[in-house]
Amino acid sequence: MLNAKATHQTPNIAYWKERVELAATFRWTERLNMHEAVANHFSLAVNESGTQFLMNPNQKHFSRIKASDLLLLDANDPNTLDRPDAPDPTAWGLHGALHRLCPHARCALHVHSVYATVLASLADSTLPPIDQNTATFYNRVAVDGNFGGLAMDEEAERCCSNLSDPKKTVLVMGNHGVMVIGKTVAETFNRLYYFERSCETYIKALWTGKELRLLSDEMAEQTASDIENYPGIADNHLAELMAILDEEGSNYAS
Repeated sequence: MLNAKATHQTPNIAYWKERVELAATFRWTERLNMHEAVANHFSLAVNESGTQFLMNPNQKHFSRIKASDLLLLDANDPNTLDRPDAPDPTAWGLHGALHRLCPHARCALHVHSVYATVLASLADSTLPPIDQNTATFYNRVAVDGNFGGLAMDEEAERCCSNLSDPKKTVLVMGNHGVMVIGKTVAETFNRLYYFERSCETYIKALWTGKELRLLSDEMAEQTASDIENYPGIADNHLAELMAILDEEGSNYAS
């Protein structure tokens, strides 16, 4: 669902529908307290090869990002950081590398959300299937346990290479945070939401100190497959969030 205000976009701003949807995810990520001050970054590929993408401007709070604020960048442009509106260097490093190396990653959401980052800090950062939500990610998470500092240049490319397998839709960045990818804004945000919820369930289960009851490999895979093919959840999730923002008079779609 596209916000009605989006029909009144400035004519010279391309990819308006995509901008509006991505702007809504910034607003809702902040509302869920999954943001990180003026850091963290989301991107969305807009051309066929995936190398041109929208991304948030440098160090603007998620709660204030509007559709018209988003930068249009080219992953193959070596002069990007020389622009007067240059993006954050680590954002450019990570998302530029991802959109060059992984064309299937149309949308990419990177956060340091609390529970995903706790998972990323454990010696074993795998997420076991202990309930329906955690089973959603069975065999679909890549874990990078080789933190090499800020994600720029070679470190960014090394990180993103973990997502070269199209089946891996989440990258747990060891001692860092999480990167979630998908085909659309709705799919990717829905995945980010449920991954954070899954991490919260797992971490709180560990707090009990009790033995965990794991789902079988077969049941976990069946659950993950069934949810992947369940119709409409991601699109309707985003549409509802946008409707709430609209009812509140938010300016995200301006």
